[in-house]
Amino acid sequence: MRFIDIPDGGMHASEISLGCMRIGKMNRQEVSALIQTALEQGINFFEHADIYGEGKAEEIFGEAMALTPGLREKILIQTKCGIRQGYYDFSKDHIIASVEGSLRRLRTDHVDALLLHRPDTLVEPEEVAEAFTRLETSGTVRFFGVSNHNPTQIQLLKKSVRQNLVLNQLQLSITNTGMIDSGLHVNMQVNASLDRDGSVLEYCRLNDITIQAWSPFLYGFFDGVFLGSPKFPELNKTIDALAAAKGVPSSAIAIAWILRHPARIQPVVGTTNAQRLRDICKASGVELSRPEWYRIYLSAGNTLP
Repeated sequence: MRFIDIPDGGMHASEISLGCMRIGKMNRQEVSALIQTALEQGINFFEHADIYGEGKAEEIFGEAMALTPGLREKILIQTKCGIRQGYYDFSKDHIIASVEGSLRRLRTDHVDALLLHRPDTLVEPEEVAEAFTRLETSGTVRFFGVSNHNPTQIQLLKKSVRQNLVLNQLQLSITNTGMIDSGLHVNMQVNASLDRDGSVLEYCRLNDITIQAWSPFLYGFFDGVFLGSPKFPELNKTIDALAAAKGVPSSAIAIAWILRHPARIQPVVGTTNAQRLRDICKASGVELSRPEWYRIYLSAGNTLP
């Protein structure tokens, strides 16, 4: 497993992260075994949110950690907050209360990273700043970031927030490439040229913000997995051929495609199956050439001007 530094050595993180959204229905022994598999594959970064399983995912993860003394010191934990039932909430009180709840469920005294989950149009940056400063000063949060934010929204937060925002979690897969498409179709009058996110890919690269790719195997908005799907015959033919040539599973090629980008994007994989996780982690040793990367991109139905 290769590692990336987020930010500038503050977090020496595995380039693949394990997302814990689906572990809420597992028991502590099953989650402990999944954590051990991740560690064996070199993963040290575990991704959470306060809403995953209505808090159950964090709770069972905390119980599983307790089964292995000393485990907390070996891993990095990230959580997110801001989504509530029917609305978003970046108020100072909610951010602080959410983190306190996450710490209690995770059975830890700090998280390594906290992200604001979905943009809150009623956000008051001064309140976010107060919450972040209090959390940083108390030692309960080490680093901060956002999820699903565009550059202007990040700049609005930075108007008041003094901490660096070092992470931005965004949807990205071979079949969800909007942030890439618009950068390739600049000055073209085609749908792919539409800049729906304010050139967020380039903005994050310019500002040393690590992009975390969520749902790296899904197409649409949770519509399904593209691997093996009859909706993407050419893509699967290309991926399978490259997988055979490089001696790795197809899932590894799908993740290697994301890892190949020089933005040093960190995929968040959410499998709870140990063998699938082992297969996925083989991506860290796969090298895709520039022609191979573009071949995959085009086989998904994307175009070049």
